[in-house]
Amino acid sequence: MEQNLVKVKVWDIPTRVFHWGMLCSLAGLWWTADAGEMEWHQILAYGLMVLIGVRLIWGIIGSETARFSHFVRSPKTVINYLAQTKRDGISASVGHNPVGGYMVVTLITLVCVQLVTGLFATDEIFTEGPLYSLVSSDTASWLTWLHKKNFDLILILAAVHVLAVGIHMIKGDKILGAMFSGYKKLPESKVAAINADELAFASVIKAVVIAAVIGALVVNYLMLPVIDML
Repeated sequence: MEQNLVKVKVWDIPTRVFHWGMLCSLAGLWWTADAGEMEWHQILAYGLMVLIGVRLIWGIIGSETARFSHFVRSPKTVINYLAQTKRDGISASVGHNPVGGYMVVTLITLVCVQLVTGLFATDEIFTEGPLYSLVSSDTASWLTWLHKKNFDLILILAAVHVLAVGIHMIKGDKILGAMFSGYKKLPESKVAAINADELAFASVIKAVVIAAVIGALVVNYLMLPVIDML
């Protein structure tokens, strides 16, 4: 017997902006690197740096479903979730499911590695990261190599993520639509069990203030020299 579905807010605006902003930024970074538009590549990287900085802080003091404490579970919980999914099939979750939580953490970690290595990278022709001069040429070469290889890992993980989203959509868990609208339809029993209608959401103004502070730091210390070169 099918249960009635209840429309529940699961994602706030800052989390959705981060999700689509990171997607667009990574696509732009891929294109600019391939086309040799390194000044714009750096500017996009600094924009992504702001997004990641906000997301890390939002994962601690932001809305409930955006907090790492809400979706980063123990390995035992993940194993139990996988066993339950294998037995009962895919079901909708409030926020990220235990496996999705690990995917989010891994993606954010890889993007952080990408951004940090890019600060020291060089194309050995025209463009150098703003912190290139702080390390030896051998170290810079190794970090440049890691910068390129790490992006391949990001692409692989992104492909896995898209595949997982597709499978969930086919199985009836409309997670893609929720990342646009912020709302997901869940069975009444699940809503009642976890008090999904009482989830706490932080003010968007808080996220704007955090973004403004991080953005000012990035622009002042990293981005202005690149803009001057345009």
